[in-house]
Amino acid sequence: MRAAFNRLRRWCWRQLFFRMRFGERGAPHSRIAPSTCIEHEDRLQLADHVFIGQFNFLEASGGISIGEGVQITNFCSLVTHSSQQAQRLLGRAYVGWTGAKPGMKRAPIAIGPYCYIGPHSLIEAGSRLGKGVLVCAYSQVRGEVPDFAIVAGQPAVVVGDVRERDARFLEQHPECRPHYERWAL
Repeated sequence: MRAAFNRLRRWCWRQLFFRMRFGERGAPHSRIAPSTCIEHEDRLQLADHVFIGQFNFLEASGGISIGEGVQITNFCSLVTHSSQQAQRLLGRAYVGWTGAKPGMKRAPIAIGPYCYIGPHSLIEAGSRLGKGVLVCAYSQVRGEVPDFAIVAGQPAVVVGDVRERDARFLEQHPECRPHYERWAL
């Protein structure tokens, strides 16, 4: 059933090309590209003003919470479960195993407001990103990421703080300060 639905979804996407959908999941200013695949959509909590670009995969069986103003670029994966350990432990018995699978990891993902997830990034099960986090392209995020951190690498580590760059822009555009301070402080 799911395979047939995904084939239909991809066919529809090809008919519509790259048009964005607005007003997803009760968030009137959010946009999700039709090529993004969302599994367990009922466990996705989406705030308003979110942008989710082309060719992303959101596997929300463990729950995904995306804060206001988050931008998820293209070719990103957010996965709330990991089965590779269970697969290795159980071998062929994995498919028919009843009950909890040894080695299976399932944990929610929480992305704070106004985060930016760069292209080709992976957000692993159990990750929590604070507000204003910038995830550089090709990063593999696992665990806790503090507010305003810039993270990069596999696994991702903190390499900077976005507030330094923000301060320079706010000097050039002081009219933006009240808007920035409304969410950043």
